Amino acid sequence: MWIAFILMLGLVAIMGAYHALVGWFAARWLPRNGALPWLVGLPALWVLVEWLRGWVLSGFPWLALGYSQIDSPLAGFAPLGGVYFVSLLVTFSAGALFLLVRGTWTQRTIAGVLLIALWGGGALLHGREWTRRMDGAVTVSLVQGAISQDLKWQSENYDYTLKLYRDLTQQALGSQLILWPEAALPGLAHELEDYLKTLYLQARASGSDVVMGLLRYDTERKQYRNGILAMSDDLEWYYKRRLVPFGEFFPVPQFVRRWMRLMSLPYVDFAPGDENQAPLHAAGITLGATICYEDAYGSQQLAILREATVLVNVSNDAWFGDSTAPHQHLEIARMRALEAGRYLLRATNNGITVIIGPTGEIRERIEQFEPGVLKSTVYPRTGLTPYARVGNVPPIALCALLVIGAILWPHWRKRAERAGVPASPPPV
Repeated sequence: MWIAFILMLGLVAIMGAYHALVGWFAARWLPRNGALPWLVGLPALWVLVEWLRGWVLSGFPWLALGYSQIDSPLAGFAPLGGVYFVSLLVTFSAGALFLLVRGTWTQRTIAGVLLIALWGGGALLHGREWTRRMDGAVTVSLVQGAISQDLKWQSENYDYTLKLYRDLTQQALGSQLILWPEAALPGLAHELEDYLKTLYLQARASGSDVVMGLLRYDTERKQYRNGILAMSDDLEWYYKRRLVPFGEFFPVPQFVRRWMRLMSLPYVDFAPGDENQAPLHAAGITLGATICYEDAYGSQQLAILREATVLVNVSNDAWFGDSTAPHQHLEIARMRALEAGRYLLRATNNGITVIIGPTGEIRERIEQFEPGVLKSTVYPRTGLTPYARVGNVPPIALCALLVIGAILWPHWRKRAERAGVPASPPPV
């Protein structure tokens, strides 16, 4: 418990330091007066630091501001610029609201026009489809075993877990695609060969392909992998690329690792998958796969969209119990579907298992902590949204230019006044 407390305290301190950086930088470099810091400097600075938080030291992109708008008109901008562009519009809105209360009449007018433009534009874009539906529906079944994390890996529950997923899959047979959650079975792939072979033969006899989260030991590289196995005409693997610090790998010195071993604590790392992995193929469609929280790294999924026609995410949110985290994770998944203009099939161990439409809406779901099978129909989609074509470069470049402009504008203005040239009003 004390180790867990120290790790959590460290994570909170690091995350807080990013926002402290925003405050320090703003106090040190941004102008103190006028509309410029509120409508330009602070909004852009916040988003720049939010983006840095998403990749520095492997990154922790959880809960960017843009996710809070998944059900608001501003979500209409996500297919254009992604979640960080939506974050920028949120911070613009916050600055405009501040000026509506504290600004001059001119500043209030500018702020009001900006709010109307942002939220009105978002409302016009909301629900627009940027990709094309392909011919041919695909029947899918998502399996949720609802086994709590503290019971799943106990040896006395091993047979029960295998039987539960076998029985649930029996209900799903006949669907073209059957999707299981992350690490659904409490064992490694080579330990479950007979079980998997029987499952494969039953599924193929019923016209079904099974895609499941499964742990694997790579005998050639002598590495453990967190993967997805697609059992169709061929067997294909996808391996998780973004691993969870202190959950799937331990960034600690060797002497700490030896101590962890002596204390009977987990001390062996999972190995990350290759960056450029081929999409999976099942049920006649091409799947863009992610495992658990790596779906929070939105820009790293864009390359696969040139081939993938449906997105799948397998997760194990059982770690979070009955907290807000599974609901936050669902918002992240919805943003990925909206940015990509694709259906997203999300199977989790104990919730929230959902089918998300190409505009980010929840089509169907299973309640948390209840075993079940979610059956539905989805349509593969092709084409790329504007965001899928260019990624985060435009919004981040815009933020950088705005911050630089906010810092330099007072100096340009003073220089112009000294030269006797009337300064034009700031670009707000």
